[in-house]
Amino acid sequence: MNMITTKIPPSLSTNQMRKLYHQMWLIRYFDEKVDEFFARGAIHGTTHLCVGQEATATGACYVLENEDKITSTHRGHGHCIAKGADVNRMMAELFAKETGYCKGKGGSMHIADVDQGNLGANGIVGGGIPIAVGAALTSKMKNLGYVVLCFFGDGAANEGSFHEALNLASIWKLPVVFFCENNQYGMSGPVKEMVNIENIGDRASAYGIPGKVIEGNDLFSVIEATEKAVARARKGNGPTLIEAKTYRWKGHSKSDAKKYRTKEEEQYWRKEKDPIQLLANRIISDNLLAKEELEALQLQAREQIDSAVEFAEKSPAPSLTSLELDVYA
Repeated sequence: MNMITTKIPPSLSTNQMRKLYHQMWLIRYFDEKVDEFFARGAIHGTTHLCVGQEATATGACYVLENEDKITSTHRGHGHCIAKGADVNRMMAELFAKETGYCKGKGGSMHIADVDQGNLGANGIVGGGIPIAVGAALTSKMKNLGYVVLCFFGDGAANEGSFHEALNLASIWKLPVVFFCENNQYGMSGPVKEMVNIENIGDRASAYGIPGKVIEGNDLFSVIEATEKAVARARKGNGPTLIEAKTYRWKGHSKSDAKKYRTKEEEQYWRKEKDPIQLLANRIISDNLLAKEELEALQLQAREQIDSAVEFAEKSPAPSLTSLELDVYA
């Protein structure tokens, strides 16, 4: 197993380290549990899981203040949890229950929590990018002081909305950080067949903004890069494009058999670049926390997700009288 070599941010206390480690397990167990229930047919619709990508959401959102905003993606459960969402309400939403974030009507790709600064997941590839720029424009015009962190995937970097949004944000020096989670595949095609450059982050130079390419499974690299980008945005110096190289362990969606990649490739990322195990190795080697304490935090996360499932299963289904509520068109 490779070791993380990035310097631990001086702002990170031991207690914060505990929270981040716990949160990464919470994200993993949430999506593994969702995967299990989809396989059983107990959850309907579709879902896109972020197992293997826990460091990007956890590290990037750690940097943010409560008033800062995020926009998420179709693969957005980790973003929601990292920005403070209630896993009970998230699980209830996937179970189509009344206690869910969208009262059981939205499902996996439409979770939002405006009170926590989460402007919403998005089922449209690249759909959240212009929304993030609009929110950042509001912050600047009204002197509200918040920064917007915009998550998107490698596939979205080829959408027109990506280029238009980066151009506008650059011209107007908007307080937005564009965070590309490059998990190596856009649906069933490798990134190297979709773009004719080595790094998506290199596109930043075309818009006159900084671009940073990082190891997305290294929590400390994510924190370090996002801290600098957020500080720059908060000072009024405009956006940054971050590309975090990571990997999704599961298929693109629940119907994906993953025939486009080898078992050897999957095993390499699981064994050598598991973001949670990399963090655990570093914590133990630096004598920051004992192995027993890490195991306790992992168990706590598992129990929290089991409790979320119980909450969802016991919650009521939406009543027929609510069928036309919250419908605006």
